[in-house]
Amino acid sequence: QVQLVESGGGLVQPGGSLRLSCVASGFNLDYYAIGWFRQAPGKEREREGVSCINHSVGSTYYSDSVKGRFTISRDSAKNSVYLHMNSLKPEDTAVYYCATAPEGTKICWDHLYDYWGQGTQVTVSS
Repeated sequence: QVQLVESGGGLVQPGGSLRLSCVASGFNLDYYAIGWFRQAPGKEREREGVSCINHSVGSTYYSDSVKGRFTISRDSAKNSVYLHMNSLKPEDTAVYYCATAPEGTKICWDHLYDYWGQGTQVTVSS
């Protein structure tokens, strides 16, 4: 069964950290571009990804809103991708989704990503 499962979300105070995980089953993540996207409460999902990684070209991308605070990484042995989030702000509160796109995808926009997980909630609040 082809599946993406996110985990690691939760409630954290401003300035805190979380690590989100995206585990794939039924297919090998090494052959896909992977992106993290988010949807804040009461808003549509952001079209631009928070962060994307393209294993085949060795590239990573970060939106301006998270650059310097978030880091994307992957573990081929675990067929997983992670989003390390530091210095979290209340405006980072959202449901975070991981998604896959064809291997050569270089642009971190949601319309290029065609397989999605169910999401994990991140709440940044004191």
